[in-house]
Amino acid sequence: MSEQEDWEREFDHGWANSARHKEPSARARMLAARWKENPPDPAPFRADPELTGSRRSSWVSTAVVLGCVAAVIVLLGYARIRNGY
Repeated sequence: MSEQEDWEREFDHGWANSARHKEPSARARMLAARWKENPPDPAPFRADPELTGSRRSSWVSTAVVLGCVAAVIVLLGYARIRNGY
């Protein structure tokens, strides 16, 4: 039997997906058992975002990144001039 045939037999997703019964994962079983006794509180689809402080606008972030890139270019150019090519 070739290695390719072993691979196809071991990882045959079509056969696995065609199974009549699929057992839930361990986490799903654990949550189902926990929620049977103590169901979770209802929650909105998306919670309101919490204010974590002021955010910088995108142009400020862009300016900081471009400034850092320019500083590295200048520093590398200065180092090259100091070494005499």
